[in-house]
Amino acid sequence: MNSSSPQVVRRNSKNPQPSYPSRLIQKRLNGVGRYTLLILILIFATFPFFWTLAIALTDKGAGGGTSIYDFPASLFPKHITFNNFVEVYQSFSLGKYILNSVSITLLSIVGTLLVSVLAAYPLARFKFPGDKWIFGTIVATLVLPSETNFIVNTLTLQKLHLLGTHLGVVLPTLATAFGIFLMRQAFLSVPQALLEAARLDGASEMRILFGIMLPLTLPSLAALGIFTLVTSWNAYFWPMLVLSSTPDLAPLSVAVLKLKGQFNYDPFNIAAGSLIMMLPILLIFMFAQRFFMRGLDGAVK
Repeated sequence: MNSSSPQVVRRNSKNPQPSYPSRLIQKRLNGVGRYTLLILILIFATFPFFWTLAIALTDKGAGGGTSIYDFPASLFPKHITFNNFVEVYQSFSLGKYILNSVSITLLSIVGTLLVSVLAAYPLARFKFPGDKWIFGTIVATLVLPSETNFIVNTLTLQKLHLLGTHLGVVLPTLATAFGIFLMRQAFLSVPQALLEAARLDGASEMRILFGIMLPLTLPSLAALGIFTLVTSWNAYFWPMLVLSSTPDLAPLSVAVLKLKGQFNYDPFNIAAGSLIMMLPILLIFMFAQRFFMRGLDGAVK
């Protein structure tokens, strides 16, 4: 016993444990490295927005601040003004396009939530022949680009006489694989005992869905609503295609393109119009992001 103890001492002396100050310094250095990386990612992600904001606030009528290519001086305008926003809003009548965007977005949110809930509930709680095959087919459509459906959807809307209407823009986008998947995963997290107790009390399936399932899965509903809001508000190609014959019904994302035409190119107005489009959705997402993250976290579990 005593003869082996010197060997243990010698073995430990070859690999001494780092002292407390060394561990503390290493921990702080790792923290500095992580925060440095996160700050660089933040700058990379937000730089286009802040540069656009600086251009939109630049007084193009004042001397010395009319070149957007004078970098990095264009990031710090010498004369700040909101006239670019006023000019864009009045000259291009953006008010009606904002209302069009609100109309399309609200229809999309309500319709997507309703379709996703009604499709996800039986896939999550009922057992029937081919249920897994149906769900797998729905999820598989996530790998398909949305452009593959444009021709078929356009021909279908033409037969239904819905081209040139907001309903024509919204209808083909309501049944989304992401929405059905998200709500199915949320419904699976609800204990089966609650449903069995409700059925024993005589509750119908619709009562169980709207009275029990939806209140317990509100974070996932909020996440799906926010995701649909962002997607619908920023959509460009499909609304432009459907509403090409009725330009007055176009959403803001399509109308902003008018700011850059063959005989009209004003980078200050374009930047102002882009910010008018971005700011509402950005503010809503900033205030509601905690619901979005909670909903996605519940779906992943």
